[in-house]
Amino acid sequence: MVTSDLLGESSAAPFPSVGEVLEDVFGVLESRKAEPPEGSYTAKLLLGPQDKLLKKVAEEAGEVIIAARDHDLAQLRYEIADVLYHLMVVMVREGLTWDDIAAELSSRRRK
Repeated sequence: MVTSDLLGESSAAPFPSVGEVLEDVFGVLESRKAEPPEGSYTAKLLLGPQDKLLKKVAEEAGEVIIAARDHDLAQLRYEIADVLYHLMVVMVREGLTWDDIAAELSSRRRK
């Protein structure tokens, strides 16, 4: 079993850490915004109508709820990944970074 913490440190991981994956995907999203490839789903979300992206976030969150309610771990893993992806698209679109999110979460530890 691979163990990993939120900072991306892991022991004997045969795959990249959570932090590495999130940073990598975030970088791809930023590049899609800067140089949108024709036909890119991500570029459409980043540059198209905001409502379409926000509806997608809500839809994916609802799918997380259903998978969790049904205790379907394989589906839950898939849907959580979808939510994270779409939230990162929102972050890039709105100009937020992981540092912004880390600062917010860190401030909550003191409360």
